[in-house]
Amino acid sequence: MSKHAPMWDRAWHADRRPFLIARARIAAALRDWFARHDFIEVETAVLQVSPGNETHLHAFASELIGPGGERDTLYLRTSPEFACKKLLAAGERRIFDFARVFRNRERGALHHPEFTLLEWYRANETYQALMEDCAALLAAAARAAGTTTFRWRERGADPFAAPERLSVADAFARHAGIDLLATLSVAEGDRGKLAAAAAKAGVAVGLDDNWGDIFSRIMAERVEPQLGNGRATILCEYPITQAALARAKPGDPRVAERFELYVCGVELANAFGELTDAAEQRNRFEAAMAEKARIYGERYPLDEAFLAALADMPEASGIALGFDRLVMLATGAQRIEQVLWSTVPEV
Repeated sequence: MSKHAPMWDRAWHADRRPFLIARARIAAALRDWFARHDFIEVETAVLQVSPGNETHLHAFASELIGPGGERDTLYLRTSPEFACKKLLAAGERRIFDFARVFRNRERGALHHPEFTLLEWYRANETYQALMEDCAALLAAAARAAGTTTFRWRERGADPFAAPERLSVADAFARHAGIDLLATLSVAEGDRGKLAAAAAKAGVAVGLDDNWGDIFSRIMAERVEPQLGNGRATILCEYPITQAALARAKPGDPRVAERFELYVCGVELANAFGELTDAAEQRNRFEAAMAEKARIYGERYPLDEAFLAALADMPEASGIALGFDRLVMLATGAQRIEQVLWSTVPEV
């Protein structure tokens, strides 16, 4: 965005204050909901050995200096996920975290370098339970904000309506005319088949685009704009190649127990039936970091303690919800800065 007035400017603050008051009310309402459903609020460390190992997420690096002058690189987390899963391994069963997280190379109407992820986890419960949680939390946020309609630009959605549930394969067929599963094997996608289908659907494909790149282009151009209009959409059963931390769906290893929540075309939350196989998780992380090195020339270390903790972690489901985006939808804010009490300086 264009540079706004300083945060202490009274006129600028007065314009934003109704959104900020609504933010506080929504946070209180969600904390109340979690307390009534036997969740414990946790507070996990911001500085981590690894910021996360997803190909297209970029972290902020920091340096830890010990009392004797020894130095080590740590990172501001992109998610509290690794820490929360370590707590599940330690014996916690239902936890949530209003986590300040940090992502580099991200700034726009819906993105900010520092923002709040609301993450929650259910040990020994399926990811279908998280779908029910999402519906309840959308309604709780709407009541706290005093609204009956969530809005993003020209779109609207009823936060009290039961969310639509739609598989990724069905969404590709409905909105792009593509048989996605026909391009998938257990191990990988067939680039040629998906590229041909994308071209037929009018989606441009680059010569160096791999299967995942083409998948993302179709999602962004044909599928995502159609989701969450009128009511929320739960988009589930992602290709296993697009679900680095999720386990495979029983009966169809081509797809994973992953869903995303969309409202008014905005991606609001990302959920997994959590992968607990440490060897498989390591393989996925290493593949993601190899792809990151190919594209961006950098890679992040693996959190070996996290991989060790997976041996003691129970079956679980977990989800990350963009809290700032939820506030935007509930209040009609048009830029994320309107719902942040303090913003990161622009360069």
